[in-house]
Amino acid sequence: MRWWNGSVRPVRNLVLALLLLAGPALADTAYVTCQNGEVLSVLDLDKGEERARWPLPGKPAGIAVGAGAVFTVSPDDKTVRRLAPDTGAVTARVTLDGGPIGAALDAGRARLFVSDWYNARIWVLDSATLTVTAELSTGAAPAGLALSPDGAVLASADRDADQVSLFDAETLELRARVPVGIRPFGLRFAPDGRLFVGNVGSDDVTVIDPAQGEVLATLPVGARPYGVAFAQGRAFVTNQYADTVSVIALDTLAPAGLIEVGEYPEGIDTTKDGQRILVANWFENTVSVIDATTLKLIAEIDTGDGPRAFGEFVMTED
Repeated sequence: MRWWNGSVRPVRNLVLALLLLAGPALADTAYVTCQNGEVLSVLDLDKGEERARWPLPGKPAGIAVGAGAVFTVSPDDKTVRRLAPDTGAVTARVTLDGGPIGAALDAGRARLFVSDWYNARIWVLDSATLTVTAELSTGAAPAGLALSPDGAVLASADRDADQVSLFDAETLELRARVPVGIRPFGLRFAPDGRLFVGNVGSDDVTVIDPAQGEVLATLPVGARPYGVAFAQGRAFVTNQYADTVSVIALDTLAPAGLIEVGEYPEGIDTTKDGQRILVANWFENTVSVIDATTLKLIAEIDTGDGPRAFGEFVMTED
């Protein structure tokens, strides 16, 4: 099932490989859900290569990592899985009666949130056992989920309601519903707590103050903005139809660059050191690696067929 929301650019020469390996020696691993190939590509970001490809049935899309586990969401078989990050062994699973798609981990409270596209709700799961402990009501067709940096707020992009639902992550009570652009899909909190929402139907990004439940700005970007990540005082937004990443300065909210990546970019995340941005290119079967300071494309890493990586997918071992 495809959940709605060029040319191949191989970058394999020695100079780019050296640029990738010259970064800080952190043990960064990307876990990329590949929907068409029904696999999870495991990428060693310090070596710039795929180190494993684990079978993952059900057309996986949603992903969350942390607390020594990888969580995947497969819409076609309606299954959420908890995987061991070193072997891919399934340590827990649950089949949910609905349309699971997005995921966000609340490691501090041992919870996993999963959006239900069909039934306007969010499941709250115990992150160890994947037992359902609560349900939250959202607007129609919730897609992306995000937890604020301080763990206080859970946000849901309610695509068919053109709104974002904000919940108190501790009490699970609804705080606000905030109108945004047309068909919000991916969203993420900036380090300063502001919420950035990609609206695939209106080609813009809504910036929200979650404390007040108010819209601060609406920013035009490329065609079909999907995912958002942050590094080096900037926001990075994948534009599905433009094969680009829009860059926005966080201090002024002004455009700060436009980066060409692979075909149909979707999921996006940041390495823990804030030096690299990772972009999953769905139609090209690659992950683009961007230097977050220079805004240069420094490598592309092969993946399985149809990488989505919808969520936070980069794990760093301390």
